[in-house]
Amino acid sequence: MLNIILFLIPIAIIVVLALAARQPDDFRITRTGRISAAASAIFPHVNTLQSWDAWSPWAKLDPNAKNSFEGPTEGVGAKMSWAGNNKVGVGSMTITESRPSDFIQFKLEFQKPMKATNIAEFTFTPEGDQTIVTWSMSGTNNFMGKVMGMIMNCDKMCGGMFERGLAALKMVVEERAEKI
Repeated sequence: MLNIILFLIPIAIIVVLALAARQPDDFRITRTGRISAAASAIFPHVNTLQSWDAWSPWAKLDPNAKNSFEGPTEGVGAKMSWAGNNKVGVGSMTITESRPSDFIQFKLEFQKPMKATNIAEFTFTPEGDQTIVTWSMSGTNNFMGKVMGMIMNCDKMCGGMFERGLAALKMVVEERAEKI
């Protein structure tokens, strides 16, 4: 019996590695939310990195994470770095493109739990008296990323966080609009 188990373990490992090698090199995760406000009212909550604590789902995972900010307060060159528990890890994000009330692009650099560099984007599309906000992240999977993708559904995991973040952003923006 032990011989069979010792024979099957390497075969299972080889199968997993072969399947991982066949995974796509690139990935893209996208979620969309609808907010009852003009894009101009939503845009500053994303474009000003110090505002993220109010709605970011990752801020809720580790309220004791250490955040630091560099560069301008908002727009291109604004940078936020963080160091937190194992749920948020260590990394930074820098705004690389910012078109008022239309589009924001970030360079994400993760150091822990895994090293990776990805691109995140927010688009703001007016639709009547509402705005469609789309949050996307894209990047390249190295071999280890492909193996991890075999074990966990990254689209579901990150996409779920994007959904929570968009819902919280909606709440923050719409509550602020009610007070005005």
